[in-house]
Parts: sequence; structure tokens; C-alpha cells
Amino acid sequence: MAIRSMTGFAQFKGQLLPDATFTLAVKSVNHRFLDLHLRMPPQTDALEIKLRRLLKEKVARGHIELTLTIDGAGPAALVLNHELVSGYVKAFRQAAQQFGIAGEPDLNAVFRMPGALIGSASQIDEAGSEACVLEGLAKAIAQLDRMRIEEGSGIERELRERMERLGSAAAEVEKRRSAVSRAYLDKMQSRMRELIGGHADQDRLLQEAALLAERSDIQEEIVRLNAHVQHFLGVLETGGEAGKKLDFLLQEMNREANTLLSKTSGVTGEGLRITELGLAMKAEIEKAREQVQNVE
Repeated sequence: MAIRSMTGFAQFKGQLLPDATFTLAVKSVNHRFLDLHLRMPPQTDALEIKLRRLLKEKVARGHIELTLTIDGAGPAALVLNHELVSGYVKAFRQAAQQFGIAGEPDLNAVFRMPGALIGSASQIDEAGSEACVLEGLAKAIAQLDRMRIEEGSGIERELRERMERLGSAAAEVEKRRSAVSRAYLDKMQSRMRELIGGHADQDRLLQEAALLAERSDIQEEIVRLNAHVQHFLGVLETGGEAGKKLDFLLQEMNREANTLLSKTSGVTGEGLRITELGLAMKAEIEKAREQVQNVE
């Protein structure tokens, strides 16, 4: 299964009634979770619930904006909401009588009230056209997925290239590891001579030796870094909802690169080259994280 980007756009137009059409537009951008925003015509609450349910089944993560518009033609395009309008008129006249105010309701003001004039959207349930909109959304999601998979393939290619460069840098560090260990040994011997010359006590000598020995080998970091790279490539191969896993692995890689740099700080010769390689690793990891932020 291919990885998918969280960025995409799809649109679907369909026939709703003999004199009405509908348009579904779905836009997706990156987000930590699944974040749905639906713009619906009035009187379509039941349909909105079904559209949300379908989106949750088909999309795992991302900020999704769905817009449904109904375009009607002829007199059936607008229908008077008798219950709402009559309730308003009755309330207006009761208030006028109670407070002794002369006047009649302004129909222009009434028609501007939300829901006073109902478009063809109100006929979706009655006409049994919900299925048409839901089928249209399924097709729009399929179109959206094709775009997201296409962009995801580009992201995957870049991530594989970055992992290859990261692995090459780790291999070069591995080759220079023994030289760094020797440099640390020389540093340790020099430090021991200083301490002995200064008549340091035995405990202090042991502490210094243990500290320098702990910092002298970067093999652990290289092994873990390579393991994370292989795991990362395996997640890319598996695909699916991979974004959070990939981001976690990149955080772990960054941790190993930081430790490697801290262990080789202050070491001359080969240590300087390893520092350069460590900084290059961190740059690759950071650029990979920028891409992974857009993976579902």
C-alpha cells in the first residue's frame, strides 16, 4: 500500500432532482488528526451526519473541508418554509397588539431569516436523493485519494533518497570510529598524567577514566541509527497511515545524531570530520521531517 500525502482536492457534480444539480468540493491539507469542516445548505443536518461518517471511514488524517452546493432551476428551486414564516408573523402581531404598536411584518425582512426560503436541499430526504450525494462523495474521495497517492509517491522518493544519504554518512562515521577512539585514548592518557602529577586521589582517577571511556565509543549510536533507518524504509514499504510512525523514527534518529555529536565534541583530527558528518545527518533528518509532516 502506497503512502499518501494529506494535500489534495477533488470535485464532483451530479444530478440531484430533475431541476436541480449538486456540487461536492473536497479539499485536504495536513493536520495532526482528522479534522472535518463541512459547509452544507440549510435543512441538511441528517445528510451532514452521513457525509461525516463516510469521510471518517475513508480518510485517516488531515484537515478536510467539504462544501456541498445545490443549484436549482424553475419555481421548485425555492420553497417557502410555512411553519417558520407563520410562526414569525404570528409572534410579530402578538407583540404589536400587546405593546400597542401599529404595523405589519416586513416580508423582505422575513425572507432574509435563515431557513425562511428553503432551496432544493430541503427536498433531498423527501426525494430519496441522499444516496446520490453519498455516491458522489465516494467518487470525490476516490479522486482525492488518487491525487494524494500521486503526491505521496513523490514524497516517498525524496524520503528514500534522504535515508540513503543518511546511511552513507553513518557508514563513513563507522569507518572513522577507531581513529576517534584512539584520539580519546590519547586524551585520556594525557588527562591521567595531569591528575597523577597533581597528586589526585584514586577515586578521582577512576571517575575521570570512567567518564572518558563512556564518551570514547560511538558504536551504539551508529547501530541504533542504522536500525532506525531500516525501520523507516520498512514503514515506507508497508505504506498506509504511516506519518506518525515516520515522524517518531526521525525523532529517534535526531536523538542519536545529537548524542554522536556530543561524544565527538572537542576531538581533533577525525573527530572534526565526524562532527561534519553528524551535522549533515541532522540536516537530512530535518528535511525529511518537513516532508513527513504532510504524510497521512
